[in-house]
Amino acid sequence: MMDERIKGFKIPEDQRQSWISLAAVWIGTMVCVPCLMIGGYLSMGFSISGILVSCIIGYGIICAYMCFMGMQGCDTGVPTVVMAGNALGEIGARFLISLLLAVACIGWFGVQASVCGSSFSSMVATATGIVIPNVASSIFWGIVMLLTAMFGYNAVKYLNYVAVPALILVLIYALYAALIRDNGIPVVLAYRPTQPMTLVAGINMAVATFAVGGVISGDFSRYAKNRKDVVKSSIIGVLPSGLIVILIGAACSIAAGEYDITKILTGLGLPAFGLIALILATWTTNVTNAYSGGIAVSKVLGFGEDRFKITTGIAGVIGTVLGAVGIIDRFTTFLSIITSFIPPVAGVVIAAYWIVGKGKKENFTIVPGINWAGMIAFVLGAAGAFITANVIPFFVAPINGIVISIIVYVLLIRVIPVKTSGDAS
Repeated sequence: MMDERIKGFKIPEDQRQSWISLAAVWIGTMVCVPCLMIGGYLSMGFSISGILVSCIIGYGIICAYMCFMGMQGCDTGVPTVVMAGNALGEIGARFLISLLLAVACIGWFGVQASVCGSSFSSMVATATGIVIPNVASSIFWGIVMLLTAMFGYNAVKYLNYVAVPALILVLIYALYAALIRDNGIPVVLAYRPTQPMTLVAGINMAVATFAVGGVISGDFSRYAKNRKDVVKSSIIGVLPSGLIVILIGAACSIAAGEYDITKILTGLGLPAFGLIALILATWTTNVTNAYSGGIAVSKVLGFGEDRFKITTGIAGVIGTVLGAVGIIDRFTTFLSIITSFIPPVAGVVIAAYWIVGKGKKENFTIVPGINWAGMIAFVLGAAGAFITANVIPFFVAPINGIVISIIVYVLLIRVIPVKTSGDAS
């Protein structure tokens, strides 16, 4: 008989979706301001060919673990936090994944509040000559986004109807202005950075853009009809769209001679419409960051969802403060944290289901409490990724973290017994 905790979440067959609809979800996720920002940052240390290589490898890493996480979600029909209840234990999964989501969402909230604030200040200065400090603008827009998340979340879908098409139009025009109107193609192709970055650093930055999405992909892929559809939707939905948006950000940055996305749009002749689109795009994304971060904080603190306004407020206030004090100036540090601590979660879950459980859903069950083999494997994997990214550079940090967590889990699960929760499916 199926574990009731699994059965309660399982998506029935008649609700499964086509791979095209799932791919569309991933494409929509990748067309975003953070990807543009990463493109600009990468242009500081790479030629356009180097950025291309970094992104292909980085998104290849994401797609690899994303496919395994997604196929498990498809097999079991349950969301990631339930799915990880096997590898980390029911309590361990809820706490760890919620904590990581809270950190990621709050961090991104701060980054985008800062971008939104600087965009608003730039737009006002261009239009009126009045200079508003970026700190004040970041706080103002952080509060607006937070209040929207707390009291007007349902209205965001209507805001998206304007924000997403506007951002796409801006990207198209910016690319035209940078490459065609200003004859920037030779400049982009001949560009060589003055302070080159290592390939590993570029790969880590690319992975950071969607590290969380790859881990929680099971939340959406559980709606897939079969494993093949998971693989198709993941690769086609993430790799081309993410690569295109990052390359647009990089090309515009190189052509404009500036990596700050706000200054790029202003320099390309888009000070009003472009910055308004940027504000709208960060607004809609950040409302989701605050909302998701609030729910994650609720789970970490053990609150029910009926108190989500309080925890959303906590998440938004912390994010606003981070934006005001300059998290954007520590952007690469934030990305390093994400690339170190998120992928090892996937490594542990993959090891439990695909190696120990042999990839069979009948072997999947939820472990009550904490699965210490999984928690220890995650900690060692995250430590290994962080050290090899920041202290003793070696190979590619996300891969290191995943491999370490897989190996440690497979070894420890043999010597650390786990409780069973009854019958598996």
